[in-house]
Amino acid sequence: FTGTATLSEPAPAGSALSTSVGITAAITVFDFGNNRLGVDAANESVLATRQALVNVEQQVLLSAVAAFFEVRQATTVVGLQQNNLELITRELQAARDRFEVGEVTRTDVAVAEARLGAVRSSLAAAQGVLARAREAYKVAVGEFPRGLGAPGALPRPAASLAQAKSVAQSVNPLLKQAQHLVRVAELNAERADRSLKPVVNLQGAVSADEDGDVASSITLGVTAPIYTGGQLSALYRQALAVHDESRATLLQTARTVEQGVGNAWADLNVANASLLASEDQVRSSRLAFEGLREEATLGARTTLDVLDAEQDLLDAETERAAAVNDRFVAAYSVLASMGMLTAKDLQLPVPTYDPEAYFNAVKNAPATSSRGKRLDKVLEAIGKQ
Repeated sequence: FTGTATLSEPAPAGSALSTSVGITAAITVFDFGNNRLGVDAANESVLATRQALVNVEQQVLLSAVAAFFEVRQATTVVGLQQNNLELITRELQAARDRFEVGEVTRTDVAVAEARLGAVRSSLAAAQGVLARAREAYKVAVGEFPRGLGAPGALPRPAASLAQAKSVAQSVNPLLKQAQHLVRVAELNAERADRSLKPVVNLQGAVSADEDGDVASSITLGVTAPIYTGGQLSALYRQALAVHDESRATLLQTARTVEQGVGNAWADLNVANASLLASEDQVRSSRLAFEGLREEATLGARTTLDVLDAEQDLLDAETERAAAVNDRFVAAYSVLASMGMLTAKDLQLPVPTYDPEAYFNAVKNAPATSSRGKRLDKVLEAIGKQ
């Protein structure tokens, strides 16, 4: 739509002010498919960005998983240190009582006192780790943890490493994003090639002046570049180079994804083995501690022997807590490396964002449609939260 008002000085015959209004419509009749390639490239960009969104979702969920188990592990360690403090306090009192009756020396009491100071220091450190874990949980989840429940069953990502890698090659969002970007680069290279070809346009115009005179026209035009200083050819070569780069990136992404699955699977195997070993260590350390404590009451063992056995038991229980944490985190990391750590795959009872529904809602709608206005209100509401 166009409107003009012209004031002339000196005034021509008639009025010094002349006005006119007009409307023009133009459409591309034929451009060797260049516009269609642009639409296809935009669609592929949408699909690539959609996969980037899935990857962000996985990162958020994996951060929440890691934060959850870090809090649980830190809480367990604090509990172990508190129990240890109570135990050492009792051992110290027992050593003092035995010293009073001459069964042990002052050295035994001093050893227990030193161990009590070390335990208090370890408890303070464990409480600090718990405080840091709570802060990390708030960053990942949005609020401090309150009454964290049991983690539930361990997820089973795949039956074998080969199966996990196979799933990742078809599901991993980073790999799918790279595939779409290759297609975008390919389409853009074709567009750059066809920009050297002519374009046929059809244009219609209607205008009227202040006297009511109406003029209309229909124009069929052909435009084609003759000389651009090599710009279009350079852009075409650039598009080809970008296409080659995207293909190399896809290859590297595929290798990186496969490596990530292998690393996560190895971490899971290590965590499983570590958990089994730590459970055996806890059982053996508890038996050793209880036996040494009984022997100490009979005078066959020193206070230092009992305290060393108690420390071994504490270390074993701490390692078991870490192994449990690492096992769950490793299992969820395998899911993430495969591309299956999403709210949909985990069947989480939460509302999910459907990018395809959003895309279809605005794909053919004009900017001023009622549907577009409703979506604008949703985005504005999200921005205020």
